[in-house]
Amino acid sequence: MPAPQKIIIDTDPGQDDAAAIMLALGSREEVEVLGICAVAGNVPLTLTSRNVRIVCELCDRRDIKVYEGASGPLERPLVTAEHVHGKTGLDGPVLPEPSMSVERQHAVDFIVETLMREPAGTVTLCALGPLTNIGMALRREPAIAGRIKRLVMMGGGFFEGGNITPAAEFNIYVDPEAAAEVFAAGMPITMMPLDVTHRLLTYRRRVERLKAIGTRPAVALAEMLEFFERFDVEKYGSDGGPLHDPSVIAWLLKPELFSGRDCNVEIETHSPLTLGMTVVDWWQVSGRRPNATVMRFADDQGFFDLLTERVARL
Repeated sequence: MPAPQKIIIDTDPGQDDAAAIMLALGSREEVEVLGICAVAGNVPLTLTSRNVRIVCELCDRRDIKVYEGASGPLERPLVTAEHVHGKTGLDGPVLPEPSMSVERQHAVDFIVETLMREPAGTVTLCALGPLTNIGMALRREPAIAGRIKRLVMMGGGFFEGGNITPAAEFNIYVDPEAAAEVFAAGMPITMMPLDVTHRLLTYRRRVERLKAIGTRPAVALAEMLEFFERFDVEKYGSDGGPLHDPSVIAWLLKPELFSGRDCNVEIETHSPLTLGMTVVDWWQVSGRRPNATVMRFADDQGFFDLLTERVARL
């Protein structure tokens, strides 16, 4: 059995972030979570930090170290998404307040120190929210770009367009400057855009299968997804909504579930009309060198089988 992959999760929970954290924590043989960093995004930082700790306690993983990071984007006012996730970010189940405390160290310092301490090419960053913490870490220590094994991130879109504006996906829109700096840094990037996450729909039968596990984490996650999907069901008219963030962890565990291609990705940071747009050169017409592996297709049933199996381990 190979050694577990060392990962840092950077996140802004969000029900789908909670599902991603659960998938990671239920996969202890394959991934070692060095720490979880909270960033402002779906809800403000005080709530994303709270929600990370709620999920860790729900999974009986009080050993996980939680760090608080940026309370807002590099250069813009914070945009949040309570209209999707509810006022707490984890609306749905009734969950107790966490008793875990956060680490004193700032998340950005934790990211930089960990990447500079661990052997180069051994730590993967898993970004589930706006890229502010990672952009700040690159500004603080540019050398980390050459030490990251890979950044696997949920964000952006091409064929699917955007979900917060016609052109932009939420995570990139919140902090386009951070995203632009990350994509320009030269690190290996795997991008899980809306094009792939919109194939991962929380059909009722899939949520019921999670709930039937009967454990506290599984029932809580099912209740989160029942709340979360109501927005997308109304928006898209589908049976269930797209489950975005667990695609990041699923790709680490079973990359064969996904397919895509190497592309150049540039981030729009100026236009009022297309701010936060990920300009993906899918057809390789720009002549610019690829800087990311962009996923487009997924085995959706294989993905939900994996998620269900690992949540059942918690």
